[in-house]
Amino acid sequence: IEYDFNSGTFEEAELLALWARPISRYFDLQAGIRHDFEPDPTRTFGVLAIQGLAPYWFDIEASLFVSGEGDVSARFEAEYDFFLTQRLVVQPRTELNFAVQSVDELQIGSGLSTAELGLRLRYEIKRQFAPYVGVNWKRSVGETADFVRADGENPGAVSFVAGLRLWF
Repeated sequence: IEYDFNSGTFEEAELLALWARPISRYFDLQAGIRHDFEPDPTRTFGVLAIQGLAPYWFDIEASLFVSGEGDVSARFEAEYDFFLTQRLVVQPRTELNFAVQSVDELQIGSGLSTAELGLRLRYEIKRQFAPYVGVNWKRSVGETADFVRADGENPGAVSFVAGLRLWF
């Protein structure tokens, strides 16, 4: 579950349910669904992704999304863990979002739509349970930035994040 909360309202909220199957020693093939609760109108997508550990210990994920309306988009994410101690970890991360076609009602332009850079600090109480804090810089680009500017907003934003990393 990921969401952005600003001025008392959710700007973005998505839920992913994925099934994973190993396809090599370091990579999994994932398939499932994604539902975007915000922005309005809500959308449901089919998801196909590859997730794994690239050379030099980079965690990467490449996802392809197809909505019920036939809109096609993709996301690439990369992260790297720097262990300061056995439990304290600094994690730089990046996310790039792409759209095959413009989706005017969601204010998404074709091509590269958003780029995000972040830095998180987490404390691993256990490997499966780790609270974190961090900072993100997100920028809309191309046609997506034009949509954002037309609404009178800034296409770039800095945000602070806090959360809990769970896996099982």
